Formats: sequence, C-alpha cells, structure tokens
Amino acid sequence: MTVEFTPPITPVATGEHHAAAHAGNAAVTDEAMDVLRDVLSGTAPVDRLLLKAAAGAGKSFALKRLVVDAVNQPNCDRVAVVAFTNKQLHPLAADLGRELGKEAVCLFVSEKALDIVTEDARTHATVVTTSKSIPPETKVVISTCHKLGVIGELKRLRERFGVVGESPFSVLFVDEAWQVAHHLFDKVRRAAPVWVGVGDVGQLPPLEIGKNPWRGDPGHNPWRAWPTDWDDDRRTWSRELPAVWRPAAGHLALWRAFYPEWDTLNCVAAPGDRALSAPNLTGWVADVWEQVGTGVPTLLEVDGLPDPEAPDIDLPLVEFVESLLAELFDAGFALERAEYGESGAPTGATTSTKVGGAAGDPLVAVLATRNQTVDDAAEVVGRLSDRFGLGETDLLSSTVDSYQGQTNGLTVAIHPLSGASQLDEFNSAFGRLAVTCTRATHGLLMVARPGLDELLGDAPARPGSPFGEPGNRQLPRQTHQRILATFARGKLDVRDA
Repeated sequence: MTVEFTPPITPVATGEHHAAAHAGNAAVTDEAMDVLRDVLSGTAPVDRLLLKAAAGAGKSFALKRLVVDAVNQPNCDRVAVVAFTNKQLHPLAADLGRELGKEAVCLFVSEKALDIVTEDARTHATVVTTSKSIPPETKVVISTCHKLGVIGELKRLRERFGVVGESPFSVLFVDEAWQVAHHLFDKVRRAAPVWVGVGDVGQLPPLEIGKNPWRGDPGHNPWRAWPTDWDDDRRTWSRELPAVWRPAAGHLALWRAFYPEWDTLNCVAAPGDRALSAPNLTGWVADVWEQVGTGVPTLLEVDGLPDPEAPDIDLPLVEFVESLLAELFDAGFALERAEYGESGAPTGATTSTKVGGAAGDPLVAVLATRNQTVDDAAEVVGRLSDRFGLGETDLLSSTVDSYQGQTNGLTVAIHPLSGASQLDEFNSAFGRLAVTCTRATHGLLMVARPGLDELLGDAPARPGSPFGEPGNRQLPRQTHQRILATFARGKLDVRDA
C-alpha cells in the first residue's frame, strides 16, 4: 500500500535565501540602532521601538545587537532587559556577558530561581539576588518582569546607582514582548524613559482572552501590553524583521500564512539545505516520512481507527503516531542541514544529526493542545525512549502552550481540531495554531481524523480583529483554511494498511 500526497493549494513560496534574505533583517536592525542612538542623544521624538519578528526570525540576535550598541553610546548609563520567564534570560545573559564582559552584565534573579541558573550564565555573567549586590559598574541588568517589578525594587535600584529621577536605566528592553501581560509590564514601565520591545506577534497571550472586567470594553485586551496600545502612536517606531532562519524553504508559505499582512517574509534556508534521511523505511510509512522530509508542511488524515473517547481525548490517534515514530527511529534516521555564517551565507559545511547526537534542539517533538492527549503523548515518549534508548534531545512531548520559543527538528502534532464537531475556542486560537506549526527546522507532520474540511466549511464566519491578535485576521475558520492551504495532504485508511 502507498500513500499519495496532493500538493498544497497555495504554491510553494519563493523569495530571497541565504545572505540576501538575512540582509533584510540586518538592515532593519541597523535602522533600529540608528533610531535608538538618536533617541538617546535627544534628537528623535520616539518613546518606544517595536521590532516585530516572525517565529524563528533570529530576534534574539537582533536584541543582543541593540543592547550592545546602546550601552556603547555616550548618553546611555545602563540598560535593563526583561522577559516573562527565567529560561528566556539565561542564554541572553551568557551571550551578552561574552560580548561585554562578566563585570558589565548582571543576571538579577529571585532566591527561588537561583538554583536553575545555567552554568553558562554563571560563567559569563554576574548573578545576584538583591539590588545591593549588583556591581556599580554594571551596564546591563537582566531580570524577569516579576523580579524587577517587585514593590520598591526600582527605588532600590535608583539608590544603588545614585540616580536622580524615577528611572534607574536609560533603556528598557523587553524580550518576547508580545508574551508580557499588561499588569506585569505596568510594574516595570518606569524603569526607563525609552522602551524597546522585541518579539513574535503570534505569541500566545499569558492568559485566555476575555472581557476586561475593569473597562467593560469587549474590544480591549487587558493582557497584551504591546499590540493593543501602540500601533498608531506617533512616538512609536515599529518595523518587522523580513526573514526567518528556523524553517526549511518548503515551510515559507506556511510562515507567510501566519503573517499575511507583512510586505516581505523570506527564508535564509534555500531549497535543498535541509533533509530527512531514512533509507531503510519501506511501504506507506516511507511515503509519509519522505513527504515530511521535503520540508513542505504535511497533513495526514487517518481513517479506520477505533472511535476516540472525545475529540481531545484520542488514544487511538496517539497510538498511530507512536507507530509512525517507532518506524522512524527503528530506521536510524538522520537530519541533515547546511550550515551558515552570521551573514546567512553557506559555509560549505553540512551537519548530520542522529539519535544521541543532538547537542541542543530536540530531534523530534510531539505536540498536543490539552487534556488527556498530552498525557497520552508523554506515555508514548516514555515507551519509545525505553525501546530505543532515547534521551531528551532525541524525543520529547509537550503542550503547545509551554512550547513557546522552542525549536526542534521534526514536529509531529495532533491537529488542534482533529475530531471536533465544532470550532472549540481554545483549540482554534491563532496563537496556539501558530506555535504548533512553527517550531520545526526540517519537517512538520500534522495528523488528524477525517473531517477538517467539512468542519471548517460549515463553521460560521467570525470576521474582524480578535482580541489581542495584531492585524485584520479572521478567526477561526478563515485562518485554519488559509493555513491548511499550505499543506501537502494525504489520506490513510489503517484498515487497508
């Protein structure tokens, strides 16, 4: 038996690749640095800069360039860098410490978070838990919004640095800004007179969207600090990074579908730069993984399985995923990729990563949205890990919500609406779908039961701008249809397999 895949309805995207693609990001970052220099010198009437990035656009690299350039300006005393979670800050602290020196970079954490600071961050940055312990020569203070926003903390920092006025820092940088809630940002907004927000506009909000109980305005999102407040503000400079580093070239149409209003979105990876090698596979399983390895997003609709307990409790579908992954690991697959320099130009080197050889990002991630399916996926990972001797960098499972900001080689995901009889508000959220689809560097496989087209075709339209989603996106039906149009699609009846 074979599985035949139909090509995407949306043609595979073309555009700039390699150094030509990266040059767009570099130009926007250079422009941001120029604007920030003018702001610091008092010649630009700008209070905030927003650098918007698609998933996997290299925004951390851009943020580091901005921070280093800012602290080297004569009118900048010191800067603060904040984020929503500690895990976002540790690699940033290490990288900035390597660039500026350990004495210039201070990672400011709570007592509870001290034990989880990585060795890399401890080696290259000064780590403290109290403001009085921050070295006076510090140029960059890195902390979570929670820690920097503790009552009285900004006052203690002013006293520590001998600052006159209400702002202890010259610039406040916010990493993954679209993840930060209003109430958290409000606690740190007085840290500096100038704010620089960098992040993915598709980031999931930290809380489910609902009516603001304080304003009573159903069109206002109380949870996102950035998209709802500053879009049309005259004192806000805002740009998009026009290239992505993470995805394979075949995924570019999918990425563009998530950012339909952007003028430009290119991909550093060119066709042929990424590959999935599994020559020992045979039959319809080989058909599936060969299609995934093309880099084009792949949807496999599986029929003939026992009925699920509920749409989001589907053990038979999860067990099907387990069988697919077992065949892949048994075949001794490898992920191959071309390497690039900082400019995006290929170095000529190619790396091949197999089980046990992944030093950073996991080879395979299994993603689901919620409820029992997530627990069932975790059990699958446990069984496969025991069977094939896999480590955490070979195979893992996660909820979509907790997998924000992560990267992996192959993503195998249960489609959020698989088996649903109506458009569930939780599973049809734009941000949740975006995280599901945009983690992979090599291949994306979505599995679902039949019926997605009928569900989306019959669902009532909900036009307008949903709460917290930047742009004029129409959710949930129209977004899903636009996204699925970028997938190659195949159907499998397991009764015939």
